[in-house]
Amino acid sequence: MNKAYLDNASTTAIHPEVIAEMVRVLSDNYGNPSSTHATGRNAKVVLETARKTIASLINAEAREIIFTSCGTEANNWVIRSAVKDLKVQRIISSRAEHHSVLNTVIMMNSEFGIDIQYVNLLPDGTADLTHLVKLLSENVPTLVSLMHVNNETGGVLDIERAARICKQGGALFHTDAVQSVGKVNLDLKNLDVDFLTASAHKFHGPKGAGFAFVRKNTALQPMIFGGEQEKGFRAGTEAVHQVAGMAKALQLSYESLENDREHITSLKTYLLEQLESNFPGFKVNGQLANTELFYNIVNVLLPLGEEKTAMILFHLDMKGVAVSRGSACQSGSIRPSHVLKEILPEEEIGRPSLRISLSHFNTKEDIDLLIDALKTV
Repeated sequence: MNKAYLDNASTTAIHPEVIAEMVRVLSDNYGNPSSTHATGRNAKVVLETARKTIASLINAEAREIIFTSCGTEANNWVIRSAVKDLKVQRIISSRAEHHSVLNTVIMMNSEFGIDIQYVNLLPDGTADLTHLVKLLSENVPTLVSLMHVNNETGGVLDIERAARICKQGGALFHTDAVQSVGKVNLDLKNLDVDFLTASAHKFHGPKGAGFAFVRKNTALQPMIFGGEQEKGFRAGTEAVHQVAGMAKALQLSYESLENDREHITSLKTYLLEQLESNFPGFKVNGQLANTELFYNIVNVLLPLGEEKTAMILFHLDMKGVAVSRGSACQSGSIRPSHVLKEILPEEEIGRPSLRISLSHFNTKEDIDLLIDALKTV
């Protein structure tokens, strides 16, 4: 077990109250929510209460929340169904998306011949919305898929503006909000997104639970067939305890949002001060003078030679510090992050960059452990 866990963009520790809620549901509400007897009906109540809780927290309607196993599944479903069922002929995305979007988009081209266009990237890894306007000037049935917060740089998309541009251009808009749900307030009744996806383990909930927001009257079709669970959109007996844990985690996240954000922001400031003191010449990847990156993610290029790159994570792990070089879905690879390859100059790509991501469970002592470990590299 690491002494300092600083990889919260990868996954978060489950909140103790979430664990307690899941244990309670496992014990008391073990019925199949599709069963008509009292035990099943009780489980159904837990399931639908969780759906209403999640919907209320993001100002959506309960019928617009469809439970999935994770954000990856939700992204796959939305993109594939948009092509198969909504007759989308073109997808506009970016090369800085999570691989659950990138690879699904590529498969839509391979399977259905869908036209794929990539919007230009800004230095923080987010989409250039001026270029998006230009791309949408061509009147073709289109799905735009752009993440809200980049999981590697912390770049924040102006999601309100992106939604307006898509609406004006007649395009459907999907946003992968895995890194932002639970960490920023969202009002989906007043935000023109058609689809939004989230994953519980990013906001101190359990792995194996996520959801898709699907705007009502949008005619998506199921990706998994069988029973009539999730209004027929996703067959299979629901993991009631997982869903209950997800709802509890989201509720706790929003109840303490302002305090948590203040605490995490102060830790980020302290981290940057310590890096400046001990590693002059370090660079925050994606940071420009007029760029505001997300408050819990710092991606830093260290003033070290390329020969340190391959072993730096192993070295930090041996010192009890958990960080990453990018998305956990690429763990084990020493290849540079696909996001950093898009935004860094060639001479910087091979040098050691670290993604340090914080949560309200972190302390200044965690930062000190990281800095001490980096000194010995």
